Amino acid sequence: MLDYEFRQFIYKNELEEVKRWSRMWGLSEMGFGREKTTYCYFAIASSFSLPYQSDMRLMVAKSAVLITVADDFFDEEGSLHDLTMLTQSIQRWDGKGLKGHSATIFNALDNFVKETSEKYLQEQGHDITRQIREIWCETFEAWLMEAKWSKSGGMPSTEEYLATGMASIATHTIVLPTSCVLDPSFPISKLRPKEYEKLTRLLMLIPRLLNDIQSYQKEKEQGKLNYVLLYLKENPEADIEDSIAHVRNILETKRQELLQHVLLDEFSDLPKLCKLFHLACVKVFQMFFNTSNRYDSNTDMLEDIGKALYMPLNVGFLSLDSIGRDRSLGSRKEFQQVRSALVSPLILRPK
Repeated sequence: MLDYEFRQFIYKNELEEVKRWSRMWGLSEMGFGREKTTYCYFAIASSFSLPYQSDMRLMVAKSAVLITVADDFFDEEGSLHDLTMLTQSIQRWDGKGLKGHSATIFNALDNFVKETSEKYLQEQGHDITRQIREIWCETFEAWLMEAKWSKSGGMPSTEEYLATGMASIATHTIVLPTSCVLDPSFPISKLRPKEYEKLTRLLMLIPRLLNDIQSYQKEKEQGKLNYVLLYLKENPEADIEDSIAHVRNILETKRQELLQHVLLDEFSDLPKLCKLFHLACVKVFQMFFNTSNRYDSNTDMLEDIGKALYMPLNVGFLSLDSIGRDRSLGSRKEFQQVRSALVSPLILRPK
């Protein structure tokens, strides 16, 4: 129980840090799209909660916030001109001339990439700024391509759509840079766009199809492309149930392949911790999209988040604070000293 409450204390402080960062860079007050800061943090804290991996959780949550805001900007808010200008700025990695939401997104992303690269440089002695920028560039190019298809009425094949959609879902954009920080033995060569490991390609494919199964109705109404809908176009004799069943069959096969690559050494030479991180990311998307589109809902996840982060355990034992008042376990002052000694190095870090 003490361990559970201690973890809750850590997670709540980390969530407040992500919220503060999101407000500071203007991401939580864009005025459009989804504000999912809490969802983003809960996703990583609940799926990959190694003790005290604070930096990794904060990196993942910030990445997910950036991706959600930028994806909504490409889907809902930006004109094709604005989206093209922003993507070209990402390609040059120069935000000169950007205004409004485009400038906000670029500046927040630029700061985040610098923060990640500097951390890796300090710890490992190598600069991976270029590699991280290239992954983000690939993601923005995929978002732009999808925006062009939607705005022009373009109709790619299912293969063309997946080639772009696997990048636009942006799972690799989160997992690969974070893997470098998570495990120093992760090879920098694995960050090269379009030459990813089979495990990473599975990580990109499975969440894309999970998302499309639960989002096809909304995206049909919005005039967006979706694998479920494209399959119907290519197979006029099929109905929507046939298309969904087809996608679920693909998912089942690809999940089995993913587990082989994660659990059996002969399928992947990635560090074990990084393989488990790939699996954790897929599990997050299963949590959000396995039976419905929980990520887009403003309420579906609230009970889970409340139980995990805020509600105390009620199992008939003493709470953390009540134990601190128990004289048989030492004075209140002594207890607070021990608690502070444990917490301060982990959470109350100088900025």
